Amino acid sequence: MVSKLRLERIAERIREDLAEILHQEALDPRLDGLLITGVKVDRELAYADIHVSILEGEERSKEVLDGLKHASGYLRSSLAQRIELHTFPRLRFYWDSTAEKAARIEEIIASLHSEESQTDIPAGTTPDTPEDKDTSRIENAE
Repeated sequence: MVSKLRLERIAERIREDLAEILHQEALDPRLDGLLITGVKVDRELAYADIHVSILEGEERSKEVLDGLKHASGYLRSSLAQRIELHTFPRLRFYWDSTAEKAARIEEIIASLHSEESQTDIPAGTTPDTPEDKDTSRIENAE
């Protein structure tokens, strides 16, 4: 078995070298703008799970994953030449939708802020603040 620290180092090295290969060799136009968001290598060094994304978003995910699958043999052999391991893990590619989810959350928050600014409530107050309530009955009761 391989230590956790060694697995992390191997994963980081795969991420760096794969990004360099994809950037320098421009294998496939489907892979333009590809971002490698994470790499995880299993304890037996049998598989490297590579999470990817692209700036255009999920609409191109199938196209990108198909391009990576098509190039996976070449990518694996190129990485094996750069990284010395007894056996090099097989590459599995997965779409990382974290960026799209974060963008959607930001849109929701922005829309909530715009709705809040369009209401008639004065800035800095809420409907439950004392300025909005009739407090004369409380003062008279004392």
